[in-house]
Amino acid sequence: MAQRKKYIESLHPQPRFRFFLAVWAWCLANFWTGGGHRPPILAAQELSAETTPVPPTAARWEPAIAKFEAQERVNPSPPGGVVFFGSSTIVLWDLKKYFPELPAINRGFGGSQMADARYYVGRAVMPLRPRVVVVYSGDNDLAAGKSPEDIAAEFRDLCRLIHSQLPETRIIVLGVKPSLARAHLLEKQRMVNRLLRAQCERDPRLRFVDTERLMLGADGTIRKELLAKDGLHLNEEGYRVWTEALRPLLVEK
Repeated sequence: MAQRKKYIESLHPQPRFRFFLAVWAWCLANFWTGGGHRPPILAAQELSAETTPVPPTAARWEPAIAKFEAQERVNPSPPGGVVFFGSSTIVLWDLKKYFPELPAINRGFGGSQMADARYYVGRAVMPLRPRVVVVYSGDNDLAAGKSPEDIAAEFRDLCRLIHSQLPETRIIVLGVKPSLARAHLLEKQRMVNRLLRAQCERDPRLRFVDTERLMLGADGTIRKELLAKDGLHLNEEGYRVWTEALRPLLVEK
């Protein structure tokens, strides 16, 4: 695997200013067009300065998000696709290989946490107006010392932001996977997954995929044959197993 690029630190515009600017532009457009056009998607940072605080790691990912935006300006994605969103497990998923039949779009940024996904969803995902969003995050959060409750709360806010403007979009969250490199975090991973599953059971637009079931053998040990040499990421067989578990959910109406 090629070494990841080092990201430079950058400052973000004041979210409150961006919010009022976006609302002003929308109101002006409605005045001149009579309100007949489709309203714009507001970035998550613009929805509410109080409820979308800036995570301490956010500036690290600004270049990656800006690259996604540049790609969309050159080659816009059609609405109604399937967006894969989250950390390196998403980045390394070859969607054209494993989902050739789907309009699948990769919006992963490796090393990110659930708070980063929540913060950038308005720029990386929502403008694409997807039919389905597949989320994998939380792995790095636990490694950084975040609590299962914090991760679940960030996921709840991520879903709230998506559904505030795309209420029909379905969200599929992949449970935090067991791995050799982070075997010491297994019980905390299980706590995260219980919280994520419980949230999904309360909303028919949400689905939870139990990755622990996929990653553990009949004897309860981690299936090494599904992991890359680093003992953390999936290998080709691992992605094949995950793809087969996920595919039926992607075709649901």
